[in-house]
Amino acid sequence: MKVKPMDDRVLVEPMQEETKTSTGIIIPDTAKEKPRMGTVIAVGNDEDLQEKIKEGDKILFAKYGGEEITVDGKEYKIVQRADILAVVE
Repeated sequence: MKVKPMDDRVLVEPMQEETKTSTGIIIPDTAKEKPRMGTVIAVGNDEDLQEKIKEGDKILFAKYGGEEITVDGKEYKIVQRADILAVVE
């Protein structure tokens, strides 16, 4: 299945955090924070947004921003333009 975001929304694949600290301590899933950075998979049809954000860009988004969805067993987020904080270079 293919997902194409509408208007000023972006489809993002959240980056997974390390499950182990540098000292070897394993962090359980319940203690992890939700990822706030991800890779852009698709950009909506807003022309101004398409000029600023491209597929493959890494972005930082608001902690509680976006809607979580699951497509073919993979977790994604659909994030609105207002919830995008920065493009990471």
